[in-house]
Amino acid sequence: MTAVRDGLPEGRYGRSSKGRNDRGLKIVGGVLGAALLGVVAWSGISYIGGEKVSGRVIAWAAVPDGTVKVHLEVVKDRDATGVCTLRVLSADKAEVGRKDVTVGERGEQIDTEVTLRTTGRATAAELVGCSSASSGGH
Repeated sequence: MTAVRDGLPEGRYGRSSKGRNDRGLKIVGGVLGAALLGVVAWSGISYIGGEKVSGRVIAWAAVPDGTVKVHLEVVKDRDATGVCTLRVLSADKAEVGRKDVTVGERGEQIDTEVTLRTTGRATAAELVGCSSASSGGH
């Protein structure tokens, strides 16, 4: 009987683990990883950089004649024009008023009072969102 050799025959079951060259795979993985990281960073920076106009409702009051007065504070670039959308809700959370407010005054923080007409009794006024007038969306 012949002696049994240690291990498997060289090259019979694919490449041996000795000298296996994964360098090309590592390079491709590194390049793809760096590209993915770059895309994520670019997306985050463009999203944060795109938020040039923001606002908040400071106070609001329902007026008996079917309107609501909203005190709105808008923060923006000094020369930018912003558009903020306000809405008024009833007790059952139905929308009873909505208005787009254009804020074009020069300054970085603008306080303004806006009057909204309503179709029902108002129980809440909220800011839907603000955007730069040139970006067109909220």
